[in-house]
Amino acid sequence: MIEVDGLSYTYRGGSRPTVRDVSFTVGPGEVFGFLGPSGAGKSTVQKILTGRLEPYEGTARVLGRDVAGRGADYYEEIGVGFELPNLFMKLTGRENLRFFASFYRSTADPVELLARVGLDEHADRRVEDYSKGMKMRLCFVRALLHDPRVLFLDEPTSGLDPVNARLLKDMVQEQRRRGKAVFLTTHNMHDAEELCDRVAFFVDGTVRRSGAPKELCAEDARRHVVVEYRQDGVLAVKEFPLDGLGTDEAFLGLLRRHELVSVHSRERSLEDVFVAATGRRLT
Repeated sequence: MIEVDGLSYTYRGGSRPTVRDVSFTVGPGEVFGFLGPSGAGKSTVQKILTGRLEPYEGTARVLGRDVAGRGADYYEEIGVGFELPNLFMKLTGRENLRFFASFYRSTADPVELLARVGLDEHADRRVEDYSKGMKMRLCFVRALLHDPRVLFLDEPTSGLDPVNARLLKDMVQEQRRRGKAVFLTTHNMHDAEELCDRVAFFVDGTVRRSGAPKELCAEDARRHVVVEYRQDGVLAVKEFPLDGLGTDEAFLGLLRRHELVSVHSRERSLEDVFVAATGRRLT
């Protein structure tokens, strides 16, 4: 549903490309995470794919057609959620959705969408009085308003408390189950591990590595077991290789001699893999 091949883009006056030779695909019913630190160029790629930046080099196709030169019909097929909410502050939440609904041939009931994200009681408040989290939720349902086939979401859980972040993540997973393609730009590795079928590590305008989160972590796995125990009344910690643990005399001796507090495995997180692949942290 999204095909990118050899994509490059240089801003006017720039001395070097912001995006360089980027390639990936996103299929139906797939959440694709585009992961990188601030300033990596993630938003530039999203702007190209949503028809807001051209000309570009390479290929960028959505739903089988080149993005360049697409008209208003393109926006019937895609939904976009921005990290920085761009809403009409003097209008209410209900009025915002009704206004945006007027751009499309067919839309969901704005009030039903507001209710899904817990904003129905605030439907008639001006958006200027909304918190950042409320604005993020309003932007999110605005992207779903016309039931698009492809979603572009930029940091959709930014500024949300855990309860509302969970609500939006559940709705993203619902879109996946309905066969939508979701392009998710984020630097939140927890969200990426939880939501994404595949991810691409994007740093300095290029994709450094890509794959399914679990597979990436397994490839770089540190298979260890961490044991917390009490020794002479003092809490101590030791780490043992998981392979061969059943015959590891040091581990078995510790079990016999000391009071155990906890035993747990330690695998590399997606952020650990990102740092190893790129030499950068997501800040």
